Amino acid sequence: MKSKDMYIFLSNVKFYARHGVGAQETLVGNTFIIDLRLKVDFSKAAESDDLNYTISYADVFKVVKAEMKIPSLLLEHVSQRIVNRLFNDFPTIEAIDLKLAKQNPPMGADIDCAGVEMHCER
Repeated sequence: MKSKDMYIFLSNVKFYARHGVGAQETLVGNTFIIDLRLKVDFSKAAESDDLNYTISYADVFKVVKAEMKIPSLLLEHVSQRIVNRLFNDFPTIEAIDLKLAKQNPPMGADIDCAGVEMHCER
Protein backbone atom coordinates (compact mmCIF):
# COMPACT_ATOMS: atom_id res chain seq x y z
CA MET A 1 0.00 0.00 0.00
CA LYS A 2 1.27 3.46 -0.87
CA SER A 3 -0.29 6.68 0.34
CA LYS A 4 0.05 10.00 -1.44
CA ASP A 5 0.11 12.06 1.74
CA MET A 6 2.49 11.04 4.50
CA TYR A 7 3.99 13.51 6.92
CA ILE A 8 6.50 13.61 9.73
CA PHE A 9 5.87 16.50 12.10
CA LEU A 10 7.27 18.39 15.05
CA SER A 11 4.68 20.43 16.89
CA ASN A 12 5.04 23.33 19.30
CA VAL A 13 8.83 23.06 19.59
CA LYS A 14 10.18 25.88 21.75
CA PHE A 15 13.57 27.53 21.45
CA TYR A 16 15.15 30.48 23.20
CA ALA A 17 16.95 32.53 20.55
CA ARG A 18 18.11 36.03 19.66
CA HIS A 19 16.28 36.88 16.44
CA GLY A 20 14.90 40.35 15.86
CA VAL A 21 15.39 43.77 14.34
CA GLY A 22 15.68 45.67 17.63
CA ALA A 23 18.94 45.75 19.57
CA GLN A 24 17.10 44.68 22.72
CA GLU A 25 15.72 41.60 20.97
CA THR A 26 19.17 40.37 20.01
CA LEU A 27 20.56 41.21 23.45
CA VAL A 28 17.82 39.73 25.63
CA GLY A 29 16.36 37.12 23.26
CA ASN A 30 12.91 35.60 23.26
CA THR A 31 11.02 32.33 23.05
CA PHE A 32 10.21 31.06 19.57
CA ILE A 33 7.80 28.28 18.62
CA ILE A 34 8.14 26.09 15.53
CA ASP A 35 5.59 23.81 13.93
CA LEU A 36 7.04 21.73 11.15
CA ARG A 37 5.46 19.24 8.76
CA LEU A 38 7.54 17.27 6.27
CA LYS A 39 6.00 15.40 3.37
CA VAL A 40 7.91 12.14 3.15
CA ASP A 41 7.02 8.77 1.67
CA PHE A 42 7.64 6.46 4.61
CA SER A 43 5.57 3.56 3.30
CA LYS A 44 8.60 1.22 3.30
CA ALA A 45 9.33 2.11 6.94
CA ALA A 46 5.70 1.49 7.85
CA GLU A 47 5.90 -1.99 6.34
CA SER A 48 9.40 -2.95 7.49
CA ASP A 49 9.74 -1.16 10.86
CA ASP A 50 13.16 0.03 9.63
CA LEU A 51 14.37 3.57 10.37
CA ASN A 52 16.48 3.53 7.21
CA TYR A 53 13.31 4.01 5.15
CA THR A 54 12.17 7.20 6.84
CA ILE A 55 13.54 10.36 8.44
CA SER A 56 14.29 10.48 12.14
CA TYR A 57 12.40 13.35 13.75
CA ALA A 58 15.28 13.53 16.26
CA ASP A 59 17.65 14.31 13.38
CA VAL A 60 15.21 16.90 12.05
CA PHE A 61 15.12 18.51 15.50
CA LYS A 62 18.95 18.72 15.55
CA VAL A 63 18.93 20.60 12.24
CA VAL A 64 16.26 23.06 13.39
CA LYS A 65 18.04 23.60 16.72
CA ALA A 66 21.33 24.38 14.95
CA GLU A 67 19.68 26.91 12.64
CA MET A 68 17.77 28.56 15.50
CA LYS A 69 21.10 29.24 17.28
CA ILE A 70 22.22 31.52 14.43
CA PRO A 71 20.88 35.05 15.11
CA SER A 72 18.97 36.73 12.29
CA LEU A 73 17.08 39.98 11.96
CA LEU A 74 14.04 38.45 10.28
CA LEU A 75 12.01 35.33 10.96
CA GLU A 76 11.60 35.05 7.20
CA HIS A 77 15.37 34.55 6.93
CA VAL A 78 15.50 31.98 9.74
CA SER A 79 12.63 30.06 8.14
CA GLN A 80 14.29 30.00 4.72
CA ARG A 81 17.55 28.78 6.24
CA ILE A 82 15.74 25.95 8.04
CA VAL A 83 13.89 24.91 4.88
CA ASN A 84 17.06 25.01 2.76
CA ARG A 85 18.99 22.94 5.28
CA LEU A 86 16.23 20.34 5.64
CA PHE A 87 15.94 19.92 1.87
CA ASN A 88 19.73 19.64 1.65
CA ASP A 89 20.21 17.19 4.54
CA PHE A 90 17.17 14.99 3.82
CA PRO A 91 16.76 14.39 0.07
CA THR A 92 13.56 12.33 0.52
CA ILE A 93 11.61 15.33 1.81
CA GLU A 94 9.11 16.31 -0.88
CA ALA A 95 7.55 19.38 0.77
CA ILE A 96 7.84 21.39 3.98
CA ASP A 97 5.28 23.38 5.94
CA LEU A 98 6.95 25.55 8.55
CA LYS A 99 5.45 27.97 11.05
CA LEU A 100 7.81 30.11 13.14
CA ALA A 101 6.40 32.39 15.83
CA LYS A 102 7.92 34.79 18.34
CA GLN A 103 6.17 34.88 21.71
CA ASN A 104 5.17 38.27 23.07
CA PRO A 105 6.85 40.31 20.31
CA PRO A 106 7.90 43.85 21.29
CA MET A 107 5.23 45.75 19.36
CA GLY A 108 3.05 47.24 22.08
CA ALA A 109 0.17 44.82 21.54
CA ASP A 110 -1.61 42.32 23.74
CA ILE A 111 -0.63 39.33 21.61
CA ASP A 112 0.54 35.78 22.28
CA CYS A 113 2.82 35.54 19.27
CA ALA A 114 3.51 36.73 15.75
CA GLY A 115 5.44 35.06 12.99
CA VAL A 116 5.63 33.57 9.53
CA GLU A 117 4.47 30.46 7.72
CA MET A 118 5.99 28.85 4.63
CA HIS A 119 4.99 26.03 2.31
CA CYS A 120 7.88 24.89 0.12
CA GLU A 121 8.12 22.07 -2.38
CA ARG A 122 11.24 20.53 -3.80
